[in-house]
Order: sequence, then C-alpha cells, then structure tokens
Amino acid sequence: MQSKLFLDEGINIGDIQLLLDMPSVKFERYQLLDGNEKSLVQQVGDGSIIVRFDKTPPPSEKTDIVCPHFLEFKWANGCNFDCAWCYLNGTFRFRREKKTPYLKDKKRIIQHLDSFFINSDGNQELLNSGELSDSLVFEGNGFSLGMDIIPLFKRYRKHKLLILTKSANVNNILESDSQDVVIASFSVNAHSVAERWEHKAPHLKKRLQAAKRLSEAGYEVRLRIDPMVPVDDWEKQYLLLIDDIFESFTPDRITIGSLRGLHSTITHCSDRSWLQYLDDNTSNWGRKINSKLRYEMYRTLIDYLMQKYDYSAVGLCKETIEMWDLLKMDYRTIQCNCTL
Repeated sequence: MQSKLFLDEGINIGDIQLLLDMPSVKFERYQLLDGNEKSLVQQVGDGSIIVRFDKTPPPSEKTDIVCPHFLEFKWANGCNFDCAWCYLNGTFRFRREKKTPYLKDKKRIIQHLDSFFINSDGNQELLNSGELSDSLVFEGNGFSLGMDIIPLFKRYRKHKLLILTKSANVNNILESDSQDVVIASFSVNAHSVAERWEHKAPHLKKRLQAAKRLSEAGYEVRLRIDPMVPVDDWEKQYLLLIDDIFESFTPDRITIGSLRGLHSTITHCSDRSWLQYLDDNTSNWGRKINSKLRYEMYRTLIDYLMQKYDYSAVGLCKETIEMWDLLKMDYRTIQCNCTL
C-alpha cells in the first residue's frame, strides 16, 4: 500500500476525499529539558498511531527521571522476544493476547503518516517505532517497516524513523536504501544477562553483525545497553560487551540504563528472578538498583569507553537528575536514543 499524496506532486480530484478524511495534527507547547519552550506536534488524530511520549514531566527534584519528550509511532504493538523485565507485560495486561504482536489497520497507519508529513511544521522529528513493539516484528511477514513504511519517509524526506530492535533481520532495511531517513538502534546486553533473561531474542553476536551491516552501508546506528544488571561478575561481563561492540563497529551513539521495574511490569511478568536486584523506590519511575551501585556501573562503562576507545557519545536512559549530576553529565544537553 502506498501513499497517494506527496508534497512534490500536485493533488488531483481523486485525492480530495483523502484530504477530507485526513486526521488533524494537534500542536502543544512543551517545556524542553534546557528550560525553553517549543511548539511541537502533540498527536495526529486520536493519537492511536502518532503521539508524543510526555509521561515524564520536566524534571526538577533530584529524584525526578530525565526523559525527553519524543514522538511515538505506534504502528504495531507487542513483541515475541519475551524478555523477563519487558514493560509490555504491564502495558498490555488487559489484552486477552497480552503482548502477542499485532498490526494496526494499514489504511489508518498510512492516513496518519500522510497527515503528519503534510501538516507538521518545520521542526524535524524522529519517530520512535519501537516503543510499544520491536520495530522489526513484522519484517518478512506482510506489511512491515522495511517494505511499506520506510518508502513514505523516503518520499517526503521531512522526518526520520527510529528503528529500535533486538532483531537481526535487517535485509529489508538494507534494500530500502534509506540512510538519510532511518536511524537504527539495537538493544544489547552482556552475554550472561542476555542468555538468562532475554528468552527468545537473537544471540548478541547476530545483533552486532546486523548492526555492523547497517553501519557499513552508511546508516546511523545506535546501541542501547539497557538494562544493565549487577550480576556477580558484572564488570567483567559489561567490559567484554564493550570490546565485542568496538571489535565489530563504532556506534554513533550509546545509551546506557539499568534494571528498573514499574509496578505494572513487576505484577504481570512471569519470570521474577530479576527482582532480587531492585532495592530502590525513591524515583518516580518504579523500583531501581540502589544509586551507589548504579553509579559504579555507569562510571565503569563511561570511563572504559573514554580511556580505551576515546568514545564519549553516551547518554543515560530513565535516570534521575541526581545520577546525571553524580556522573558530571548535563541532562539539559541530552543526546540519548530517542532524540535526533
């Protein structure tokens, strides 16, 4: 299915009905992390496909979570990889099928994207397609990002698509030749952690191979090392992960985070063995590892990246102002996974 409206083409009579059916784009003023305000897209239509993630208010207290407001592209929901701590366990707790993947109405997806591309203003946005599903959940299985959605981004060339995945199936992405509109981000973890709790996800080596293929093809490729888990030999495990990454390729950006659990996630997950590491309830984003240990884990990785690889393109995910300050990092200039 392809869009019928493009900015570089005239609109014929057959397109009039599509224009009439097109959902509206709503704008709101948002306070940015640097204290400034900006008018940004809040949602398209009813927000069922495109909506701004604004569940984390501008942080002010030291225990407040820092998370910039980004656009969610909710074209599909669910995931097959069955990671023990997946927050989708809580998000989809009321669905009979729970987090079994499902694709939303194809026509509706196209309509909402068309409206967003045509009616959004001059602010370039990054649409996160992997917040409520693995972005590549339907690759090779009908309607997909690679075959059906990326062509729209290429046609309009106004905004960028963020692919967030644990999949290694990147063939459609490579064939799409979409380096100027696609940013790929892979979630990775230490070998023992991935084997223990990422139950059905592809092996780490396969994910890094896929990331390398995209990087060598000219795509911007980011990594998320999240959630870090303080297993007994965590320092050895995570430094080995860093070495494996840089022996394969150099990511454009790395975002690190640590194990955390919202109440809904904890209540509705089946494997709760990871809960033994959570002993901090002071943040407004669920239970966490205690701050002293989190700091030690982050400091170890950040220092190792700088000292061995002269690499500093690092951000934190869902962390408190206090932790940013302890690490002497400025959250106001954050460059994390979900931002341009």
